[in-house]
Amino acid sequence: MIIACYNIKGGVGKTAATVNLAYLAAYEGARTLVWDLDPQGAASFYFRIKPKVKKGGKGLLTNKKTLNDVIKGTDYQYLDLVPADFSYRHLDLQLDDFKNPDMQIRKLLKPLKTEYDYIFLDCPPGVSLISENILNAADRVIVPTIPTTLSLRTLDQICDFCDKIGVARSKILAFFSMADNRKKLHKQMIENPPVNVRLLKTCIPYASDIELMGIHRQPVAVFAKNSKAGQAYQMLWNEIMSL
Repeated sequence: MIIACYNIKGGVGKTAATVNLAYLAAYEGARTLVWDLDPQGAASFYFRIKPKVKKGGKGLLTNKKTLNDVIKGTDYQYLDLVPADFSYRHLDLQLDDFKNPDMQIRKLLKPLKTEYDYIFLDCPPGVSLISENILNAADRVIVPTIPTTLSLRTLDQICDFCDKIGVARSKILAFFSMADNRKKLHKQMIENPPVNVRLLKTCIPYASDIELMGIHRQPVAVFAKNSKAGQAYQMLWNEIMSL
């Protein structure tokens, strides 16, 4: 199964969710791969792997390198990574040179679907040809959403984008991220969410343990398994698995 963690907005907890959910999948014994598609390379940083792909994104698209050639092992059993590369910032332009430019990432991933139980895509923010590729390739698209008016508006924009490119809204699973029940607006949004897609019940809290991932360079479940954040990611993964 290919699971993309995507949002038009940045800073909503996409990478933290990707890293933690992928770790939990691998911890349970599933063969798991993360592809860090964001040129900023945050997921690669968390996994202590240099954000560098030989021949870059263009090499992958032109078959000079396959994804299998650039996969790196992480510190965790059953969990591998395709690192980020700064050249990914040009992927939109490079994809546009191909026939069926919206299906190239799906094509690259196809040989790996039998090798891995779960492939997680850590996606850059924005609406682009990369986004279109990701939405076409993924079996599920999980969307971290801050419980605010503007963030929920972005969720509507993602739904509209899916409609325009012919991707079924049923792929989308939204969940509230960086939720702070001390804030009246957050609490109201969580209790009465005005959304038109499937909304998961689990909320990921705004928590210092998630920020500390950058210090420890580890998933929360490794250094703070029993924290509120650690338990929330476990609940989120259980809920996704139940579907």
